Amino acid sequence: MSKIKYLLAMFGLIAGLGFAMMPVGVSAAPYDPCADEPNGVLCKNKDADIMINVKNIVNTMLFVLGALAVTMVIFGGVKYVLSAGDAKKVETAKNTILYAIIGVVVAALAGVIVNFVLTSLV
Repeated sequence: MSKIKYLLAMFGLIAGLGFAMMPVGVSAAPYDPCADEPNGVLCKNKDADIMINVKNIVNTMLFVLGALAVTMVIFGGVKYVLSAGDAKKVETAKNTILYAIIGVVVAALAGVIVNFVLTSLV
């Protein structure tokens, strides 16, 4: 019976995350990185286009990493709830949650450092 509860919980988790990550709306207009810049200062410099592309790639990777980390925190929470008091399972679940949070902190700091370096180079 415990296996059935575990499988149902995992199915619910995966289905819930699938619905949560569905895009809400899609813009028909193409993205113009020069629209955000005052007077198009960065768009006059071709090196800035590379910086903008790198910044977009880093931000996309951080978004994916953040979604993965939230998934791991939820997975660790489900493991913790379903551990049924077994000390080894509880410890494994706590480690999963701890390492997911450490991953989020490291990813956030990496994003801050990369964005700071890119803006200081321009």
